[in-house]
Amino acid sequence: MRPWLELARISNLPTVWTNVTAAWLIAGGVATDHRFAWMLLAASLLYTGGMILNDAADVKFDSEHRRERPIPSGRVSASTAWTMSVLMLLGGATMAAWFGSNPRVTAILVAAIVFYDLFHKKWAGSVVIMGMCRLLLYLMAASAVSGDGWIQMPAADPAAAAAADPAAVPPGFIITLPAAFALGCYVVGITLAARSEHKAGMAPAASTLLALALLYTPGIVFMMRFASAGGNAMQIFILAAFAILISYATQKLRQGGQATGQAVGLLLAGIVIVDALAVSSVSVTVALGFVALAPVLRFWQRWVAAT
Repeated sequence: MRPWLELARISNLPTVWTNVTAAWLIAGGVATDHRFAWMLLAASLLYTGGMILNDAADVKFDSEHRRERPIPSGRVSASTAWTMSVLMLLGGATMAAWFGSNPRVTAILVAAIVFYDLFHKKWAGSVVIMGMCRLLLYLMAASAVSGDGWIQMPAADPAAAAAADPAAVPPGFIITLPAAFALGCYVVGITLAARSEHKAGMAPAASTLLALALLYTPGIVFMMRFASAGGNAMQIFILAAFAILISYATQKLRQGGQATGQAVGLLLAGIVIVDALAVSSVSVTVALGFVALAPVLRFWQRWVAAT
């Protein structure tokens, strides 16, 4: 079992759950809706399938640089990894669309996952695709709230539904966009930082500067939102926690070498704090729960590496 947990980078999986939860609640969904549980499972399959496919596509690179990985070490066969990743991606996409997500958004998400896994070592610009994967995950969950998938849920207000423009974008979809954009930028920043993890010394100055700018994007986006809406004390606390995390990770990134891996691990755990900032306008309790999860994820990374 452990080789598969390593392939799936299972310590990062809870960040997918907080992504879906934040998007679902921001879009107006409720946790008691049975589709929410299915969306969590679908997102888990998409994430896990994507992570396994990542290793399956990187066998040649890992054989030279990371021989301890499950496939180069012989603990998992490449053919089995390819098969499992494809089944998980297809299963997750089908489940998400069946239980309400927009099939087009879900299809684009799967395409982005596959494209990144196959070309991220060949094209430097693929870091943007990695950010798009998390952005699209947000939008997939948000689209499910309105029941735009293959199973059409009955509208709460039939009269309003009849008068609505069928071509209009669901309001919940739109309201989720700022949070999705902030998360996408943050993940691009992490991916840029992770690119130099296997290298010795410091990362190029330009790459590091761009990564830092993107990592701070969620703080800027939500600081502006809190300022315009009148943020409460808990939101300010979460924003401060985010700033401290980025500041500390930044110091690690500047050291380079092994410290880069530590910084990337911290930043990956910090995804739940970005989700906390996003969901704090809907539920402070959920937001604080996300913040409390960050150190737990960091601890889990000692058991199964996050990168």
